[in-house]
Amino acid sequence: MNSVEGLVTQIQGLSSTASDVSLLQNLLKQADDALHAELTRLLPFLDQLDPSKHSLGYLYFLEACTAGPVTKEQASSFVLIIARFISSCVSEQIRLAPDKFISVCKRFKDQVLLLEEPLRGVAPMLTSIRKLQSSTEHLTTLHPEFLLLCLLSKCYKTGFYILEEDIFEVDQPRDLFLYCYYGGMICIGQKRFRKALELLHNVVTAPMSTVNAIAAEAYKKYILVSLIHHGHFSTSLPKYAASVAQRNLKNLCQPYIELANSYSNGKIADLETYIQANQEKFESDNNLGLVKQVVSSMYKQNIQRLTQTYLTLSLQDIANTVQLNSPKEAEMHVLQMIQDGEIYATINQKDGMVRFIEDPEQYKTCEMIERIDSSIQRLMTLSKKLTVMDELMSCDPLYLAKSGRERQRLDFDDFDPVPQRFNI
Repeated sequence: MNSVEGLVTQIQGLSSTASDVSLLQNLLKQADDALHAELTRLLPFLDQLDPSKHSLGYLYFLEACTAGPVTKEQASSFVLIIARFISSCVSEQIRLAPDKFISVCKRFKDQVLLLEEPLRGVAPMLTSIRKLQSSTEHLTTLHPEFLLLCLLSKCYKTGFYILEEDIFEVDQPRDLFLYCYYGGMICIGQKRFRKALELLHNVVTAPMSTVNAIAAEAYKKYILVSLIHHGHFSTSLPKYAASVAQRNLKNLCQPYIELANSYSNGKIADLETYIQANQEKFESDNNLGLVKQVVSSMYKQNIQRLTQTYLTLSLQDIANTVQLNSPKEAEMHVLQMIQDGEIYATINQKDGMVRFIEDPEQYKTCEMIERIDSSIQRLMTLSKKLTVMDELMSCDPLYLAKSGRERQRLDFDDFDPVPQRFNI
């Protein structure tokens, strides 16, 4: 009997119980090189296997099938086969060969991009994450691949859904960098700038031995989103940021630092002149759209400053002060800011006067109490997680060995002397 056909028979017979699957895993590991040598003739054998029953064996065959170069025509059929496998495979079996499963899913992503149909990959990739995850707190290598597909297909809501989950376990540092970078871009697409800042902040302050391209690109967007959301930007990173990031990121993003300096002057004309002079740079970085939003945010920031000084002001005065072209344009900006909850005001259409008012929220509604309670519960859960992680780290041999090497050895002279009354 042909070796491949014999392996198919063994897969069919050893996929029912946990002990059988464990035995099958050893057989498949031994046959892996032989399968890759026969990759051109493996595809028909997939029809003899049921992905819902023979998940582990099917995975080995599928990984070998897709290991070689794939044409656009082949990609069309492979996308269907892999999507069906992801949908019906058994989590317990594919977790026995996570590297194989990740390889197949990444090739699936490459193939939908080859077909220029990223939307087709979004749902299957989300399913693959759920089947690979040990819990929702686990960041897998497939998370960044999923977020990239969401970005390219503009499925921002689907991408944001997974960003709401708290992450405590990370397989590879690069996964965290890409997850936060792509996640930040998805939040920008949804204009959730606060969450975008949080994710981009994680990238630029994450531990790193050298500055990587992901951190540099994230820092550019971090500057722009800070200006849009806060109306200012601080060039100093927190103390816990890597020293290489503190030394080098500003030099790598100099045009953006200068943009922030120009923004801080509060003069629209100067800002627009600077952007025009550096438009090619911003465009090559794919950040021109964000830069234009920075200009719009300056109008908002200038209007917000007026609320701190005046109780009432005419639309004409707002237009003159904020450097808008007309009272109508000022009215549109004020209305949009009211709608977004950025200011609290009323507009009298008859005399064109704007009246600024205090925040009407009294923080006494049932909805607000539920939100506060939810935040408190989340913080309590996070506190418990941090305590457990701190205890685990305190007992970790590698951490203790490293911290021991870095800490100076203590001498007896370093200890406080015994109090006089305890002398024997």
